[in-house]
Amino acid sequence: MNRPVLANVTGVVIDGRTLLIEGSPGTGKSTLALALIDRGATLVGDDAVRIAREGDALVASPPPNTAGLIEVRNVGIVELPVAEGPVGLILALDPAAPRFPVASASRDIEGVVIPVLPFAPGDAVQALRAEHALRLHGLPLPKADKKA
Repeated sequence: MNRPVLANVTGVVIDGRTLLIEGSPGTGKSTLALALIDRGATLVGDDAVRIAREGDALVASPPPNTAGLIEVRNVGIVELPVAEGPVGLILALDPAAPRFPVASASRDIEGVVIPVLPFAPGDAVQALRAEHALRLHGLPLPKADKKA
């Protein structure tokens, strides 16, 4: 099966759900991902993730050509463990993001509606803010299929 790849998107799995971080080059996607990984998240992909609809969920997985690789600014490319998981939230990095979410935004990807939250990057507690954003604004984990 040919799975589409989203570019300019970095993904990490937190507590079973994938947090997608989108933004232009140099906006801090990898930096935020590394801060989240330091807090226990697992890399899905840096600057690209594969996606596929599975039931009612959109599942993000590592892209085949760069699986496990992430850029560490001023250091180079490093290899990390990877995971895949259902997408719970998209953080749209934007230095002008409002202090409080004012309206619910979402995006339809492969027929699955994913919440989108504008997110100001670059402060010392951005990883903690991202975890709370996923908890408060993200989709719940899909229910496991019950098979007898």
